[in-house]
Amino acid sequence: MKIITRFAPSPTGLLHIGGARTALYSWLLSRCNKGKFILRIEDTDIKRSNIKSINSILEGLKWLKINWDKGPFFQSNNLYRYKKVIYKMLKQGSAYKCYCSKERLKKLRNYQIINNIKPRYDKFCLYKNIKNIKNKKYVVRFCNPEKGNVFFNDEIRGLIKVNNKELDDLIICRENNIPTYNFCSIIDDLDMNITHIIRGVEHINNTPRQINILKQLGAKIPKYFHVSLILGNDGKKLSKRYNINSINEYKKNGYLSEALINYIFKLGWSYKNKEIFTLKDMIKYFNIKNFIKSSSIFDIKKLNWINRYYINNIDIKKIKFKILPYFKKKNININNKKNLKKIIKLFIKHSNNLNEIVDSCNYIYNNNIILNYKIIEKIIKKKNNLKLFIIIYNKIKKINFWSYNNIKNIIKKIKNEFYLNMYDICMPLRIVITGKINTPDINNIIYLIKKKNFLYRLNNIINLFY
Repeated sequence: MKIITRFAPSPTGLLHIGGARTALYSWLLSRCNKGKFILRIEDTDIKRSNIKSINSILEGLKWLKINWDKGPFFQSNNLYRYKKVIYKMLKQGSAYKCYCSKERLKKLRNYQIINNIKPRYDKFCLYKNIKNIKNKKYVVRFCNPEKGNVFFNDEIRGLIKVNNKELDDLIICRENNIPTYNFCSIIDDLDMNITHIIRGVEHINNTPRQINILKQLGAKIPKYFHVSLILGNDGKKLSKRYNINSINEYKKNGYLSEALINYIFKLGWSYKNKEIFTLKDMIKYFNIKNFIKSSSIFDIKKLNWINRYYINNIDIKKIKFKILPYFKKKNININNKKNLKKIIKLFIKHSNNLNEIVDSCNYIYNNNIILNYKIIEKIIKKKNNLKLFIIIYNKIKKINFWSYNNIKNIIKKIKNEFYLNMYDICMPLRIVITGKINTPDINNIIYLIKKKNFLYRLNNIINLFY
């Protein structure tokens, strides 16, 4: 049997962590078995579906390198097919029209809750056999069997048994004559010959209902995988409508696609103590036996750790290419890119993402740095630092050949001449020319800032307090 999987998101929000994980697992299952992976956009919720969400899904998948073999297919282009099947089901009696008002359904639900009865539709319109009603709105419901059980073997959670009495008569077509997500999804899976369905555990309640419909249609039942929930640190489910968890948001914040897909892969799946997986590794090791049943916690610290690993181990030329748009976005004119490679190497070890690298080295390119003048005033008054700055200024000014070693030698000579330790020189100097307490080696910073800019910044401080 050729394995055919699909990713079928609703474009009502941006592509989020949970959706990307479902797509990844479905993609891996097809790739490991030389099967097919289909992308389908379930856009029958016309009011909430939007082009921004569709673009987010497509761009996010491409960025993560989750490529599809067929699609994207849009359910909105297939409405005729769904309605045709519903019409056939109405004629066969496996579906019926329901004319119940919202008020009646509300009263029915309240009565059931008060009397400890599981809320479900009471088949009122089926039993009454309502006919010849004109100009009255209705929905179409699937006539779920009243007897027997639904059995299915979840590939992650094992055998699941549900009594048909527990299941509601699912609405398969709304009042506006648009078929529902649950129904359209079933017909698409049937038409596309989907053999394996991977989705979140929150959809597990839909599965028995969908299986009953598939049986009515005489279709083969696919294999189901219901993966664990992804929770935030607060124990609540991550929502796809929180932009902070959208794939594009992580891209914008400077996370590498290789790192993010690696982290997503580990949210619900494990292999020994291995943490780092390339896409090739994922295909090599992916096995359905390694799914984790319990919920996963999204931990930004762990993601940062993985992202740091990747930015420190990927070819520096690739990082250089990837980081350029982040400088541009922050309007940082790097002009001569000659020293960019060196700058990246200096700042990369202590940065979680590309954005942080750019923010950390901003003062190298920008003379208008933010200074805390109260701190600088204390520095100036301490140990006659103003005199020290004047000496450094004059010594650096005389350098003919601008190099790291020449700068280092001057700082060292001043240290020895005035019997100072390196901290007494470097910390005050660091604060007045960068505005920061923590930076890489001060000699490197002075070299990268360049002679003209260094003298300009130090001279401003000297003039201010002289």
